[in-house]
Amino acid sequence: MTETPAGETEKRPQFGTRLLTNSEDVFKHNAWDHVQWDEEQEQAAQAAVAKNSASKMNQEDKDRFQSEAPKFWDSFYGIHDNRFFKDRHWLFTEFPELAPLETKTPQERSIFELGCGVGNTILPLLEHSSEENLKVFGCDFSARAIEILQSQRQFDGKRCQVFVMDATLDQWQVPFEENSQDIIVMIFVLSAIEPKKMQRVLENCYRYLKPGGLLLFRDYGRYDLAQLRFKTGKCLEDNFYVRGDGTMVYFFTEEELRDMLTKAGLLEEQLIVDRRLQVNRGRGLKMYRVWIQTKFRKPL
Repeated sequence: MTETPAGETEKRPQFGTRLLTNSEDVFKHNAWDHVQWDEEQEQAAQAAVAKNSASKMNQEDKDRFQSEAPKFWDSFYGIHDNRFFKDRHWLFTEFPELAPLETKTPQERSIFELGCGVGNTILPLLEHSSEENLKVFGCDFSARAIEILQSQRQFDGKRCQVFVMDATLDQWQVPFEENSQDIIVMIFVLSAIEPKKMQRVLENCYRYLKPGGLLLFRDYGRYDLAQLRFKTGKCLEDNFYVRGDGTMVYFFTEEELRDMLTKAGLLEEQLIVDRRLQVNRGRGLKMYRVWIQTKFRKPL
């Protein structure tokens, strides 16, 4: 499945396998992979962003959204409650490293999700894995999200520990040691953080990964439909906006992500710009989505 942070999902085959080769077929399916933009479309996207970011939000309002971020996220999860939870069926396809281990000899494995929300990644991990020595950790900015996660039937307190934490702090307060995590997961999380604090977050990920450990990342790409739809007055700084519910979102390029992750000390294994065309067949609408997916490893 493809998922947006609002929890909307759509069934599709494995990433990259549904290609639009004939424009007349565009409304035969709900989505198409690897859609290439022409120069006209690229220019139109640039113009839309230039327009909606021409006037930046004043400093007082910007400071308010930053300082009250926990309140806005608690409100967001309070409104959606557990209806927000959607099982990410695409998770083990896009990130097979998360799939349950099938070995006769039990292996210890520790996975930490940064910005776990209500469990869209953690709960499938717990539900589909029978690994005896699997330990899953998760943190979120929102206390309400953690409450909802812990109330879900799939939550297993014996194998999973979740907690509230501000990931932008210099020192993380976590229930595990440095150099201890096999995998750290960040899905639509870094985009919610003030750009000047992003590097610190990635450096802390490096600190807590085991040598050889893997950072799995998926987030918004530059010129995604969500960015183009913002109205004037919602831009905090270049490519960083505030939504109507008060939560914030940034839109990345592959170059800046690669620079930040490399600067943090991680080695690139995958960096994909996932350009997707979603269609509303009933209304004849075309919607262009852009996500970035990466896998970076801590050196041995």
